[in-house]
Amino acid sequence: METLAINGGEKAVKKPFPNRFAMDAKEKNAVMRLFDEAIAAGTNIGYNGPEEEALCKEFAEKMGGGYADGVNGGTNSVYVSLRAINPEPFSEVIVGAVTDPGGMMPILMCNCIPVVADVTPGTYNVSPEEIERLITPLTAAIIIAHIAGEPADIKKIMAVADKHNIPVIEDCAQSHFATVDGQPVGTFGRFGAFSTMYGKHFNTGGQGGIVFTKSEEDYYKVRGVADRGKPFGLPAGSTNRIAAINCNLDELGASIGREQLKKVESFGAARRVVAEKLGKLLPPSVELPKLVDGAESVVWFLRLTFNGEGMSCTKDEFANACAAEGLPINPAYRGALPSLMTWFVERRAFGTKGFPWTSPEYKGSNNRDFEIPNAKAVMDICFNLHLNESWTDEDIKQAADAFNKVDKAFRK
Repeated sequence: METLAINGGEKAVKKPFPNRFAMDAKEKNAVMRLFDEAIAAGTNIGYNGPEEEALCKEFAEKMGGGYADGVNGGTNSVYVSLRAINPEPFSEVIVGAVTDPGGMMPILMCNCIPVVADVTPGTYNVSPEEIERLITPLTAAIIIAHIAGEPADIKKIMAVADKHNIPVIEDCAQSHFATVDGQPVGTFGRFGAFSTMYGKHFNTGGQGGIVFTKSEEDYYKVRGVADRGKPFGLPAGSTNRIAAINCNLDELGASIGREQLKKVESFGAARRVVAEKLGKLLPPSVELPKLVDGAESVVWFLRLTFNGEGMSCTKDEFANACAAEGLPINPAYRGALPSLMTWFVERRAFGTKGFPWTSPEYKGSNNRDFEIPNAKAVMDICFNLHLNESWTDEDIKQAADAFNKVDKAFRK
């Protein structure tokens, strides 16, 4: 039997896995065109210009129709969406237990209280039943993250939200153009919030984001919130409608995003093919994710489940051994449990006194400890493989060989 790399043996992965190569001369030429035009005219490259307008129109069309506004980050896409709903301070916003901290922190920035809902067992996505269990008269909104490119059970979630007349924000930072029954995520709720930072399916440069809505009225609210409360969509002579900060996307980012948007569906399709081919070569100890009915993932990363039957190791031992063989693996996704982090546990949002939790105007429990047993348990059985659309059949085979080597070494 081969010695595992973690024990000093030779790595199974001999050839580095490829980078994405998601950008090419098209993005470069789009940016250089803006520079050439600005230099020739003696002007500067700005924002709220024709590139962003075109990007947002093209994005909305690809979503099936509606309105979109570019912002300067995925976190701010969630923040802007929530501000457009304009919840009363000290109301509650339900959010899934597994999410990037940037998917939860905007709640506090709106002076609201995050209420943490557990996930569906064995997955990273929030449970519809857990959401409904947490709804109270204080509930002002629900934020749903579609994690790892896998759609949440959004139809059941929307049934719960509609039953209680609560607006939903879909956090689609990891799931550009994933679908349920052919409908893109981000189109089920009142708002779809997208990150377009450099690592996502398509990007607008280093940072960026997009907010999508089907409502023209909500679109103008979003634009105002994203640009210091400017009175977009209001009668001439109106002044700024709300106190807000500057969250604008710029023209350079929009020009990159327009070219990336043309490729995004092919990226997701290619990643699905890689995942499907790899799945056929995996050992019994490694299982592909099971999706909700009708869902199609775009595989931002591949969530894998460890099946310990017949194995002499834990999930962490297995995943760490696979990483040592050269596989691009995150052995545990515990960095996506914000409610267990210092900032949340110690109530660090504004100042040192626990505001807004401790405000006398908040009528809920200010020291509430959210039990999230399913989210904790899934960290003990799942780990993440970071693949991309550039993987070849050779890359898939060497990844499978590494998994099978580790499986063989730990099998009883």
